Order: sequence, then structure tokens, then C-alpha cells
Amino acid sequence: MRDPQAVREEILSLTEEYYQARFGREEPFRPGDRISYAGRVFDQAELRALVDASLDFWLTAGRFTRQFESGLAEYLGTRYCSLVNSGSSANLLAFAALTSPLLGERRIQKGDEVLTAAAGFPTTVAPIIQCGAVPVFVDIALPWYNVSLEALERALSPRTRAVMLAHTLGNPFPLEAVRRFCDRHGLWLVEDNCDALGTECLVDGAWRKTGSVGDLGTSSFYPPHHITMGEGGAVCTSDPLLHRIVNSLRDWGRDCWCPPGRDDTCGCRFQGRFGELPEGYDHKYVYSHLGYNLKATDMQAAVGCAQLEKLDGFVRARRRNWRYLREALDGLSDLLVLPEEAPESRASWFGFMLTVREDAPFRREELVRHLEGKNVQTRNLFAGNMLRQPCFDGMRTSGESYRVSGELCNTDAVMERSFWIGVYPGMTEEKLRYMAEEIRAFSRER
Repeated sequence: MRDPQAVREEILSLTEEYYQARFGREEPFRPGDRISYAGRVFDQAELRALVDASLDFWLTAGRFTRQFESGLAEYLGTRYCSLVNSGSSANLLAFAALTSPLLGERRIQKGDEVLTAAAGFPTTVAPIIQCGAVPVFVDIALPWYNVSLEALERALSPRTRAVMLAHTLGNPFPLEAVRRFCDRHGLWLVEDNCDALGTECLVDGAWRKTGSVGDLGTSSFYPPHHITMGEGGAVCTSDPLLHRIVNSLRDWGRDCWCPPGRDDTCGCRFQGRFGELPEGYDHKYVYSHLGYNLKATDMQAAVGCAQLEKLDGFVRARRRNWRYLREALDGLSDLLVLPEEAPESRASWFGFMLTVREDAPFRREELVRHLEGKNVQTRNLFAGNMLRQPCFDGMRTSGESYRVSGELCNTDAVMERSFWIGVYPGMTEEKLRYMAEEIRAFSRER
């Protein structure tokens, strides 16, 4: 019988050979070829890691999960990282953690208010509602597409307990100011960092990664994002209690922290009294929360480990591609609101945002149809004005609780006149040039 390790190495070598045969050749771009707004960027390292993990046949969290969690925490500068099955699950866990009884008087309870932006992705808002809290929607500021600080200040009430905001398309909200606002008023801060992995902000005189400044930060590893596992997400924090609560909620709500396949690493499996259970009840089956099962697999984590090695290069490419489009379209500022990088930040861009000016001789839909007709993929800013989505129809008629603070003028403008195109690392200069040329040609012909 052959040595298993030798067979394994042969399989992994053949996997690299397969990558070259299947994915290793890229056709040169020709005008009219499809330009996606985003996509997976990988090489033989990801394929090798995926097969390597599959050969362990350890299908839940294992060695690659531990490696990834450690690596992402180190990258962001947090003490802890919990891998989960999606960015949406990460948002759910991050907010649900703040409702834990273990937080005592600081726990968020039903009816408490949470400040958030009306423009964005639904799963930034959904956990607030699902946990029984009251979202308070505020407007954003252009051309940054992030929350207006003035609007945030005006939205504060005696019932406010937290702020939950996303960094829009990689451009950070005013993180230092929002952190200080939260500290001043004793509020929790949750950073939805799903579109901004690698973005940096100046906070208290030091450069900090977004996702590490709030009490909790979330990431997504869906294929369009900065790194991918196919599906996947993470919750990061430096607070040991919040980390414990997140892991409990992720892992069925259990109180025990022993890793899968290992018993009694907590040292108290058959000791102690919990709730009204018999003394010495098996700690593996003690539940301190009503939780979920939101873990990722070790095969996903293996892909993530290979992607994490490339993250710095991905961030550089995203910044380079964004700058190319910003310079190429600078002459259209009379027709289009061009995006601006937030002050004192270094954005890791997710997309390039454009807003058609009200007095432009064309509408967003016309420009978008032109680009899509040229095989350039476009996207709206997710839900636009969240409150105008069908999922809020029932809430309006049933009287379910939410609040709007002030006018949502810029949010409505984004819903009606904004869209974005891609800057992901798979973009070539030829693709960027083609997109810019098509936007310029359409805009000046009108």
C-alpha cells in the first residue's frame, strides 16, 4: 500500500496542474466582451488549499478555520475573530450579541433605538428589527455616500443604545467622529465592514483598519467581496465577553467553548450548576443563549487562508483601479457627481459610484441601459432608500416600530440617480479604459 502522504502530495501536484489547464489561460479583452462589476480572483493556491482540506475530510471547523481566524484578526488588529457562513450571518450575530443578558444593564432590549443609514444593504438593518429593537433611519452625505454626522446627532434620543453602519463601497463613514459620538453617549458601535476590508482611517492619530474600531466589526467573503470563500463571513472584536457571546450564538447558543471534536478543554464539563439543570450536567449541552448554527466549513476556510495571503495586493489593485476611473471621468463633473474619498482615510474600494446630476440632459436609466448594452455590468447602491422597499410595506401598514429622523433627500437622490461599476482586482486597464470611454461618449453626445 502506498504512503498516504505521498499520495496526498501527488493529488495536490495534479490539482495545481489542473488549475493551469482549466483556469490558467485568460483571453485578451476585446471591446464588447462582458465586464463584470466583480468576480473571484484566484490561482492554484486556492484550489490546492481546497483539495488539501477535503482530503482531511474534517467537514466542520478545523485547522484551516483556526488559521484563518488568527490571520484575519492579526490583519485587522483585533484580538478575536469568529468565522461564520456569510456576511449577513455576521451582522446578525454582531447585533444579537448586544442583546445578551450577559451584558447586564448595557444589553439592548426590545424597543431600544439603533441609529443606522437609510441607504444601504438590507442585512445591515434586518438584525435590528429581528431582535426587536427600533431602527432609526438617517440621511447620508454626498459625494461620500456615508452617514451625515449632523443627521446622526439630530437622531439621538434617550432611547438610543447603539449605532450600526456600513462603510459604503469601501469608503469609510467618519469613523473617528462616530466612535467619539458613541463613547460620549454610551452607545455600542457595530461596523458593517463587508464592503471595506482593507480600508484604513486615521483614529486618534494612528491608522486603523475599519472593522477594528467599533465594539464589533463584520466581514463578508461572498465572491464579489475583497476576498472570497464562495460563502462566508466573520465577526471581529477585541472584547472577550462579546467574543464569547458571538461564539455561543454562532454555535447553537451553547455555553461551552470546547472546539469541535475536543472534549473538556474548558475543564468544567461535569462540574458546576447552570440554571435549573442538575448539578454537574454535561457542559457541552448547556445553553446560555437561544442561538443558531452559523459556522462555515473548513474547506471554505482553506480557500480563505489562501485569499488572505493576497489581500494586500487586492487592496492595492482596487485603489489603483478606482484612481484610474476617477481621473478618466474628471471632465464629466458637470453632468455626474463623482465620488470622493473620505477625509483622513485610505479606502479599499468595492465599487466606483456615479450620480447623474438633476440638471443633466439624461437620466440614470439611460446611461445604465447604454452601458449594459455595451456589456458593462452595473449595480444600484443596493436597496437605495430602504424604507421604500416592499419589505417595509407591511411594517408601514401594521405599525411596526421604526423611526425616520429628518429628511432623506440624499438617500432618495441615490435611489433615483446613482449607480456603480466595478474596480475589482480582475479589472485590466483595457477594461477600465473601455468603461470610461463609453461613459464619456454617452454623456457628451446628449
